[in-house]
Amino acid sequence: MIRIHVLEGKAFVWNCADVQRIREEHRIVGTLVGALARKPRQNVRLGLPLQLLPEEARLLLEKDVATLIKNPSSKPFADDAEQDPLFLEAVAAYQEEQEESYMEQLRLAAEQRKALLGSLAERIAQGRAKKQQQKGEGGEPLSKPADPESSFVFPRESMMVQLPTERTWLGQEEVDWHLPSKEWPYGGQPEHEMRYCVFQSLWEQGYYITSGSKFGGDFLVYPGDPMRFHAHYIALCVTRDAPLSLCDIISVGRLGTSVKKTVLLCSVDQDGTVVYTSLQWSGMQ
Repeated sequence: MIRIHVLEGKAFVWNCADVQRIREEHRIVGTLVGALARKPRQNVRLGLPLQLLPEEARLLLEKDVATLIKNPSSKPFADDAEQDPLFLEAVAAYQEEQEESYMEQLRLAAEQRKALLGSLAERIAQGRAKKQQQKGEGGEPLSKPADPESSFVFPRESMMVQLPTERTWLGQEEVDWHLPSKEWPYGGQPEHEMRYCVFQSLWEQGYYITSGSKFGGDFLVYPGDPMRFHAHYIALCVTRDAPLSLCDIISVGRLGTSVKKTVLLCSVDQDGTVVYTSLQWSGMQ
């Protein structure tokens, strides 16, 4: 079951296997919003977590392949966590894993140093002989070199540490997405219901859908994976029978033409059927 974490109305997926699964199996793209551990001061390439649109999260929930959960506290563990057996077990397992990792890195570092000294043994011997010759016959003899294995030191501060991509929380609670709440305020909201009907209709036709905010729309509609295709449509969700000014129609039509995309005005009938109206700027002939 895919776990979708919610925080103040925003849905996140932290598990990388779940992110891969929802994209490959369910055509859900989302948006990576996390900083990369090795390059935190840039925003060109981002990492986990994956933030989902409310419509993307709801589609997974309705397909019964995901569950919506929240964390009961802003702290990863309760105040009395030191007495919690699960907490103590997790700490012991983490410390054991760190110790095993240190011993493995110590062994590999010692082997690498030994191999390096072996490859430089001839040069080292020549250097020592040259120094001995410079001292002359009456000079003090050079001390015997120390055993490289016995003198090798690998400080714990130098060990590599695996950074986790998912936080361990105790006492996770499942959220009922059918009802509006602080964590999930979309249940039963007319605007959300309209957007979801449009999203679901486009998704069922085989399209990939992402947020359309960068082009002034509700959704961008792709014929295939956005990594390989450009969007063909900009979808705007409008309420049925809601008036649209001529200036708004002209502006969105010209916007779609300038970015080589067709604008779709999407509305939902009383029976739940989605009606599409396409706008294309033809100009003067």
